[in-house]
Amino acid sequence: MKNALNTASFHKNNLCKELTDFMEFLYIEGKRAVEEAIKAGAKINYIMLADGLHLGNIVALAKEHRIRTKMVSRTKMDYTSKTKKHQGVIAVLSAFDYSDIDDMLDKAKTNNEKPFLIIADQITDPHNLGAIIRSAECFGAHGLILPKNRSAEVNETVYRSSSGAASRVKIARVTNLTNEISRLKQKGIWIIGADMEGSSLEESDFDLPLALVLGAEGSGISRLVKEKCDFITGIPLKGHVASLNVSVAAGILFYKISQSRR
Repeated sequence: MKNALNTASFHKNNLCKELTDFMEFLYIEGKRAVEEAIKAGAKINYIMLADGLHLGNIVALAKEHRIRTKMVSRTKMDYTSKTKKHQGVIAVLSAFDYSDIDDMLDKAKTNNEKPFLIIADQITDPHNLGAIIRSAECFGAHGLILPKNRSAEVNETVYRSSSGAASRVKIARVTNLTNEISRLKQKGIWIIGADMEGSSLEESDFDLPLALVLGAEGSGISRLVKEKCDFITGIPLKGHVASLNVSVAAGILFYKISQSRR
């Protein structure tokens, strides 16, 4: 009886340790997201693969980039997964590697391009944030800026919603958004707010160094941030619905900016 209790206690302690370790890591889940993370050079500790699945492409990529793989049971994979849509593969990272805003500006300079930054103000839905990051990568944005408070952080849901683009886009988190906006303006960056009540995007000039501010659905851009904007632009609508989903609006605005620069 005593041995049985000791054994149970041992397994309980190990489980607690596993749970603690689990909370300290960031998990990238799903085939496409993991493939993009590997190709982008994300700092992956190891990749979990479900027993019995053919994942040769990911195994080959992992081997090419010298990333360790670990075969685990589907039960453990399901338990570990946060999105519950892992497709049999989970990449384990110590934490998301956030960038500095200066890295984004340096990227634009290296590419001989006018800076195109995105500021996500109070966007708390990780699905929306992930979709915005995906569109940002598609249309050549140099980086995305998030406030540390009242904002979604880059987590498993964001990674999956971005289809792996979160590994490709430089993302910064800042303590004081208005201070960072002031610093960007000192560097010659125009701050453009996106709001349905702004002037039509057809009338706006985007062929300049800019940071586009996207606000939360419902509340929009916060007052202090809006006051920092050089001008406000909006998407003209013809239907009866009052507004677009923020990630849909972002895609339209990013496309317009990209076209203006061609």
